[in-house]
Amino acid sequence: MSRPPFPPFTPETARQKVQAAEDGWNTRDPEKVALAYTEDTVWRNRDEFLHGRDEVVAFLTRKWEREQDYALRKELWAFTDDRIAVRFQYEWQDAEGRTWRSYGNENWEFTAEGLMRRREASINDVPIAPEERWILGPREDGDTTPLPLQ
Repeated sequence: MSRPPFPPFTPETARQKVQAAEDGWNTRDPEKVALAYTEDTVWRNRDEFLHGRDEVVAFLTRKWEREQDYALRKELWAFTDDRIAVRFQYEWQDAEGRTWRSYGNENWEFTAEGLMRRREASINDVPIAPEERWILGPREDGDTTPLPLQ
């Protein structure tokens, strides 16, 4: 199994990889998203440590049950031959109807086949008023709006 674009990354292919990840996560389909990772992928997500696709699927299923109306934006921060760093923001609502914006950074490492073998994510959640929400769904075609600093 492979997932282009493949390392070594260029500025263009690194941006494509980031956009593909954003698009995938915005489907909120754990099985589909997990296919971007190796069978033995290793993750750190906040304070959770995951090993393998099955744990990724279980984690994402729990995540999107809790984080309702989830919508994400990712932005390339830096890259090397087989690694990419991104910053991201996503917004969601909890079961009580409170609205949140989550800010984070991820470090990714890829195989030659373009699958992610390692993902490390640091994330902070900030409550926001519903009218402060600006990420309402997947990007429109051609939208390259950078993430705000707030």
